[in-house]
Amino acid sequence: MREQSYTEFMKSGAMNRKKLKEAYVLNLYIDMILSEALLKSEKEKLSKRIDKAIDEQDKKTFLQLSTKYKELNKKFGT
Repeated sequence: MREQSYTEFMKSGAMNRKKLKEAYVLNLYIDMILSEALLKSEKEKLSKRIDKAIDEQDKKTFLQLSTKYKELNKKFGT
């Protein structure tokens, strides 16, 4: 087995740290994209259900769903 010089060893460590940092940032970005997609989907579902409650003049359901929609927006800062 070939032994590394101190310089090679330090370069190797720096490259590994850089790769780990890049992987972390990439995973964070992927997580953000997935969260955004789920949020958008949930808001669309709630909007459709709210529209249906309005069409059916179902005030109770409308108020419940509107509250959920507001909470969703508040939770995700939208």
